[in-house]
Amino acid sequence: MASRFSLSRLGAMIRKEFIQMRRDRLTFAMMLGIPVMQLVLFGYAINSDPKHLPTAIFVQDHSVFSRSIVKGMENSDYFDIVARAETVEEANELISTGKVQFVLQIPPDFSRELQRGAQPKLLLDADATDPAATGNAVAGIRILAEQVLNRDFEGPLATLKPQPDPLNLIVHRRYNAEGRTELNIVPGLIGVILTMTMIIFTALAMTRETERGTMENLLTMPVRPFEVMMGKILPYIIVGYIQAAVVLAAAYWLFEVPVTGSLGLLAFVLFFFVAANLAVGFTFSTLARNQLQAVQMTIFFFLPSILLSGFMFPFRGMPIWAQWIGEVLPLTHFLRIVRGILLKGNGMAEIAPDLLALLAFLTAVSIVSLNRYRQTLD
Repeated sequence: MASRFSLSRLGAMIRKEFIQMRRDRLTFAMMLGIPVMQLVLFGYAINSDPKHLPTAIFVQDHSVFSRSIVKGMENSDYFDIVARAETVEEANELISTGKVQFVLQIPPDFSRELQRGAQPKLLLDADATDPAATGNAVAGIRILAEQVLNRDFEGPLATLKPQPDPLNLIVHRRYNAEGRTELNIVPGLIGVILTMTMIIFTALAMTRETERGTMENLLTMPVRPFEVMMGKILPYIIVGYIQAAVVLAAAYWLFEVPVTGSLGLLAFVLFFFVAANLAVGFTFSTLARNQLQAVQMTIFFFLPSILLSGFMFPFRGMPIWAQWIGEVLPLTHFLRIVRGILLKGNGMAEIAPDLLALLAFLTAVSIVSLNRYRQTLD
């Protein structure tokens, strides 16, 4: 055994490690890819002050003052007028289904009371399931309305200009009147916990079979690829339901999260969400050669899921390209579903678009995983 420190031997060991890294291309790609992905996501995609939020208007007073307020909102960075409701029911449907973030209602006697100096009401309904997505916009609309109306206070209305509050802005923070962040975070934890655990459990379970040599025994059994896949997935679906039940119980008893919708409907959707994540883990297991690679691929999938789904940062605050990526991820749609059921009391009609997206993802990933497993058999 060598008794002295040798730079040449140290250099040889360093070269050996770099050669090993180069041979393990997946690990080397992860070492470079994860920092780059974090840099891009945090630098470009994450925005805690969302702008251009979809807004509907319900105008019952067609006056110059109403048109000035609507025009001011259109010129604002915070609001994008995407719909004009004709009835209260239509306005409620737009906000309950998540199609808009705000509904501005201008009552029929707005202009008359404004000219009388009676501080007319201006009603703003805000979807406050995510308080961070609405806070700055709500704070800005009062200033916007006053600045816009000041330009109309001329002639006989000039006496209204000095008034600090020419109107009475009433903000109705729906589904989360107190702006409690736990009402947004805790339901979302169901999806985040299931995404992380289901993918990594399945990926490690299959990869462990290969590393221990028991995969050969599995391949010699008269079992079809679909049966192997379902046999590996179904036990973890039961585990997923147990995890979801624990989080739901904690949400209700510890954090006082309301349960306004159907838990049966949530349980029905949960099956497809858990299955989608398990299918992703199964696919990773067919790609990974060892458990380390399986963990690395899980992290590579989990990072964009948690950052681009709307769990930590407002979804509508992200640039369009980041929203496109987020729309592909199952966690994005599950967060909308679970928050909609628990906080809004949504039914099947309201969650149908996101449920269909989950089913499409599950189908696509299942096809890929089955094809990959067949290649493993060959």
